[in-house]
Amino acid sequence: MATSTFPFLRLRRLRQHPILRDLIRETEINLKDLIFPLFIKGHEGKKQPIETMPGLSQIPIQLLSQEIKEIVDLGLKSVLLFGIPSHKDSVGSDSYDENGIVQDAIRTIRSAAPHLLIFSDLCFCEYTDHGHCGYLSEKKGRLDLDNDKTLELLVKQAISHAQAGADVVAPSGMIDGMVAAIRQGLDRTGYEHIPILSYSVKYQSCLYGPFRNAAEGSPSFGDRSAHQMDTANALEALREVRLDVEEGADMLMVKPAHAYLDVIYRVKQAYPYIPLGAYHTSGEFAMLKAAAEKGWLEEKKAVLEILRGIRRAGADFIITYYAKEFAEWQMGG
Repeated sequence: MATSTFPFLRLRRLRQHPILRDLIRETEINLKDLIFPLFIKGHEGKKQPIETMPGLSQIPIQLLSQEIKEIVDLGLKSVLLFGIPSHKDSVGSDSYDENGIVQDAIRTIRSAAPHLLIFSDLCFCEYTDHGHCGYLSEKKGRLDLDNDKTLELLVKQAISHAQAGADVVAPSGMIDGMVAAIRQGLDRTGYEHIPILSYSVKYQSCLYGPFRNAAEGSPSFGDRSAHQMDTANALEALREVRLDVEEGADMLMVKPAHAYLDVIYRVKQAYPYIPLGAYHTSGEFAMLKAAAEKGWLEEKKAVLEILRGIRRAGADFIITYYAKEFAEWQMGG
């Protein structure tokens, strides 16, 4: 073999042609990998644009079928529902009311698109008049979230959503024991077939700000650092996940996504056999939108790069506010 001063192995050979690059691409994003969140508010009226999340709106039940038709026509397969009720109280009773806002939304979607997969968020911050994620009680002279009483309410909420027709319930409050309590509640009422997607690793992140505006669920005092994870911790995430796996979680989630790729990777390496989702949050969405509006980056390329990064880290599916735009980009070539 002739010797040469040039490299024998040239990796650029496989980058010379666009079709060849596509052929050997390791990580793909498909519509089936994405879940689109919806904010449902009121029964009548117009869509209310969400100022902090350009292009997104709070949708009344009256216009929900039209929105679902657009989603289905774009080829999206899954939605995640958040409800903003007209009535809020100390226990978030609308969240488990037979005729609550999410229950009505589920029935409307089921009628409009029988095959669309419906995930329903289980929490209380949007439904309580204090904006916290469950029942409050006084401890050591101050109000605090009562973990075990909140579990009782979560079970009622999960059963109510299952009765309305939800395909998957997704508890998001990081309440200790939530997966076990919901699993037991669903099983004893005949909903043993309903999967649980647990927000197993949810950080006390500043990247939820736009969501709280959209869902109208900001706490009236304090914050959620007593039950959501410290943003500095990664090993703790594995403890949280292990508990949810032992309690019967069918799917796991890390939230936020873009800022916690290392955590997504660790969880997937530890539990490769359990489907893992990642929530590309409102703050991550809003930062991209703001930079794109300033002309500081090319939005489509930036979004695709980030979504690929989340998948590459180990996420099997992604909850993202960019799902509709991604679908439009695919249709447009």
